[in-house]
Formats: sequence, structure tokens, C-alpha cells
Amino acid sequence: MKHLVLFLVTCLLSFSYLQAQVQVIQNVHVLSLEDDSILENQAIRVENGKIVEVIPMTKVSNRPNETIIEGNGAYVFPGLAEFHSHIPVAQNGNTQLQEEAMWLYLANGVLRVRGMIGHASHLPLKARIEAGTLPGPRLFLSGPSFSGGSVSSPEQAAQMVRDEKAAGYDHLKLHPGLEMDEFLAIAKTAKELDIPFGGHVSLDVGLKVSLENGYKSIEHMDGYVEALLPDYSRVFDSDVAGPFTMLLVGEVDMDKLPELVQMSLDHKVWIAPTLTLFDRYFGSKPAEEYRNIPEMKYMSAAQVQNWINAKTPYEEAGILTKENVQPYLDFRNKLLMTLHQAGVPVLMTSDSPQVFNVPGFSIHHEIELMSDAGMSNYEILKSGSVNPALYFEEEGEWGVIKKELQQILFWLRKTH
Repeated sequence: MKHLVLFLVTCLLSFSYLQAQVQVIQNVHVLSLEDDSILENQAIRVENGKIVEVIPMTKVSNRPNETIIEGNGAYVFPGLAEFHSHIPVAQNGNTQLQEEAMWLYLANGVLRVRGMIGHASHLPLKARIEAGTLPGPRLFLSGPSFSGGSVSSPEQAAQMVRDEKAAGYDHLKLHPGLEMDEFLAIAKTAKELDIPFGGHVSLDVGLKVSLENGYKSIEHMDGYVEALLPDYSRVFDSDVAGPFTMLLVGEVDMDKLPELVQMSLDHKVWIAPTLTLFDRYFGSKPAEEYRNIPEMKYMSAAQVQNWINAKTPYEEAGILTKENVQPYLDFRNKLLMTLHQAGVPVLMTSDSPQVFNVPGFSIHHEIELMSDAGMSNYEILKSGSVNPALYFEEEGEWGVIKKELQQILFWLRKTH
């Protein structure tokens, strides 16, 4: 299968501080993603940041004061999304790390970002981007996460949902450690307030209860391994189970998978695979080998060292051997393709900035791994454009190339 290779980003940003302008991107092949067709030899006319025409080159008539951008036969598709991001936190009012992350996303063609560990400093960041005072992708923010450490009772959990909805967050992120009654209080209140929620699956809750009670997205495809085990009690011993139950993957009962797939479909859940997180953080490649890969130059030396420190204990414990890792990664690929081929929608997610996943760059690694798993180029691109718009019920408002949409267009070429 040919991989998608990212070629050039041309930023057609319609921030308020830019003067009105007209640009024509010519001699390109357009993947509108409204379907799987390719419009060959096209031109795209953009006025004031909006697409006004997508027309064959044979019909192009250049006008005065237009900026011509030569595509040279490149392929153009909508800007992508990173729908599992850990947006940096402003430290004592210093927003530098946030701003750098936003530029890294834009520089890699990522136009929409779903934050998955919320903080109060993310709200003014989003406001600056929406006001046009800071270039950045559109942000969909979670509030502070719900976990065993942040939730103390069902009543407190329900109030936390109400507080985050009132503060203006777009969705809720759940982490492990929730008790059943706490989870049910979160789910009930979230549904009453019409705010989506998802995340990790707490061991005391389990995948089936999570699906039945409104999880919108299962991050990292979490909980499926545990739900397939003949003896669920083994997941509670971290020494036996390993990170994300890696060490028990050989015990899964695949005869249970069709029921979980059907439940995922019935309850309209989305999956966020984050393949590159598992490939890099929990893969067998030594942590030190990531120190000098090219994109690490965009992260501080201290951050890279923190990532190395996060992975090294698993290496020293003998967990991340190829014998342990490869069956687990193979299972994750099989799980992704089984869910995807059954019709469970997939979101493009890489979990950045997270261990060895640099904002923007990691999405390109995710694309390659999705292709290796067996997804078609068209379905991969949909997972980062059409699907994220559907997730937030904004179908057709973005994620496709058509008239009247504001866009940053992403150019690509294909390898041979």
C-alpha cells in the first residue's frame, strides 16, 4: 500500500488581522473527501479565506490582483485533526509552550485539535485563536479530567460535570480509577447537560458498562483487551497485566470480540487508536534512540529527557522486549481493523505532546501506522477531517473542500 507523504502546507488563514486577498491554487488534484473521487487538474480560488470555486484548469481565467500559487500536480485535501492532544499548560501566565504547540500543529497541516487533559489556561488560549490574535488550530477543549484522584464521591463528580459545562468546555475526559457509582453519576449528569464524554475505561467500570452509559469515544481503544480476557480479575495486578494489559494479550478470547464490536456499533461509540503512542512509548525501540530524531529539536532537552525517563523503567523491568511488544501491537492493529471494517468510526489521534510524539509531526507517524494496519488512504484522511466534524455534529461545516468553507489546504504527493 502506498503511504501518504506530506509535501507542503499553504496557509490560507482568515484571521482578522489579514487584509482581504484572493489566491488561486492551480494545477492540483483535489480530494474533496465528500466522496472518494479525485478531481484532476483543478484550480481552487480563495477569497478572504473562503473557497469560492473549485474548477477545472481549462476554465480558469486569472484576474487582476490575484496571488497565484503553483501546485505543480500536487494533491490537495482538507486540513487534518489531532483529536487526542495534551495541550500545554500556561505556567505562571507564560503561554510560550502553548503558542509553540499551536504553530507546530499548523506547520504540519493540523487545523483542529481536541484537548484531552484540560486546564483553565486552555480557555483563554482558545479565545485568542478564535479572536484572531493568535494563529492556531481550532480547539475543542476538555476540562480537568475525572479520575480516582480528582473524584471523591458521586455527588462531587456530578458537580464537577456541571462546573465544567458552565465554564465552557466542549467535552469531558475520564481517566482510570473511577468507582462504578462515581462513573454513573458522571454519565447521568453529562447526558442531562448534553456534553459528550469519553476517555479511558476504569477497571471497576469495564468496557460494557462504559458503552451502555454513553461513552462517546474510547481513547487508545482502551478496555477491549480487558473485556476479552477469560479471567477479568487478572487485570487488577499491574505486575501481571503490564501497561495497558500488554502482558495478557495472549490470553484474550477472540470469540468474545463480535459482541463487543456490535455493542460499539449499537451505542455509536468512536475509537481513538493513538497507534503512534503505543509504537513509541510501549514499543521495543530503546528510548535513547528517540533523543536525536529530527523533530525532537522542536522540544526542549528537559522535555525529551522526561519522555526518556517515562519509558526507561519499563525497559529496565524487561517489559518492552520484542517478544512482549509485537503480539500486543499486532493485536491492536487487528482490533482497529475489525472495528473499522464493521463500521465503528475512527478518529485521527496520536496523543501529542506525549512520549516521543511532537505536536503535528506525530500525526504523520499515525497516518503511516494506520496505513500499515490496513486502512485505505481515503479512510485515513476521513478520520482526520470528515469524521472529526461528524463527531462534534458539524458535518459539512468543515473537513471537506467545497465552496464557502474556510480552509487551510494541505498538499501531498504519493510515493512510488
